[in-house]
Amino acid sequence: MTILSQTALLHELEPVVEKNLDRHLSLAKEWFPHEYVPWSEGRTFDGPLDGEAWAEGDSTLPEVARTALIVNLLTEDNLPSYHHQIATLFGRDGAWGTWVHRWTAEEARHGTAIRDYLTVTRAVDPVALERARMTHMSAGFSNAHDKEMLHSLAYVSFQELATRISHRNTGRATGDPRCEALLARVAADENLHMVFYRNLLAGALEVAPSQAMRAVADVLADFEMPGAGIEGFTRKAVAIALAGIYDLRQHRDEVVLPVLRQWDLFEVTGLNADGEAAREQIAEHLDVLETQASRFEERRAARAARVAARA
Repeated sequence: MTILSQTALLHELEPVVEKNLDRHLSLAKEWFPHEYVPWSEGRTFDGPLDGEAWAEGDSTLPEVARTALIVNLLTEDNLPSYHHQIATLFGRDGAWGTWVHRWTAEEARHGTAIRDYLTVTRAVDPVALERARMTHMSAGFSNAHDKEMLHSLAYVSFQELATRISHRNTGRATGDPRCEALLARVAADENLHMVFYRNLLAGALEVAPSQAMRAVADVLADFEMPGAGIEGFTRKAVAIALAGIYDLRQHRDEVVLPVLRQWDLFEVTGLNADGEAAREQIAEHLDVLETQASRFEERRAARAARVAARA
């Protein structure tokens, strides 16, 4: 079976990109970040304008919701790195290039809207947030799969859906209907992005099934969210998981499984030996995720019981 080069894959998938770009543009809704921010609540901060310094009591949001908002925002902040990655892989010409710029423009709204909401409502310490942004963006973004096109498509197929779920659940965790409405709007963008990338990978499974299958297996084996480079991410991720905002069960049942089902991955034909081996690895990985998710749920339940007993 012929192994297609990156250039050949880009050419073979161009019609799929064109079709899904047209689909995306027909479904994407215009929206404006400023409409989701309660500007009338804003107050001047301390500094050159001699306002009021931020204090812990300024925020009425639950601590874990603030943690999730910060993680989500810092993740969105690294957009320049993400743009560089996909522009390098997909190019800036034709339908591929049109998508790269459209996706970047849509994503740019997310960080703007979330930061404005957090600043105006004094939900988080703006000095700490800015320092975290500088640290995170100075490190940029890189993962094990950002040098190969099919691996990148597989990664974003899962990551965009995971991001959608994280935004929606974070909005609910805030208890603020305004924040929930904002993050639901952001999540709607992420869902359309996920569908675009998922459909491209489906096309790849038709033209290069074994290469695409290997890409999916490799990505799932060491998948991590793009915010993994955030300072203190592990501690924050545990808190987010304990709160049920995004945990292993959601990752397996609401992200990985639905995407695999959409691809009808276990029915794909025309695989070579490596493609079959990759599919077996995916099945084994699902079993591992089930075990890990169940163990986490047991530990979380035991922890909740201990907290309740102390209370």
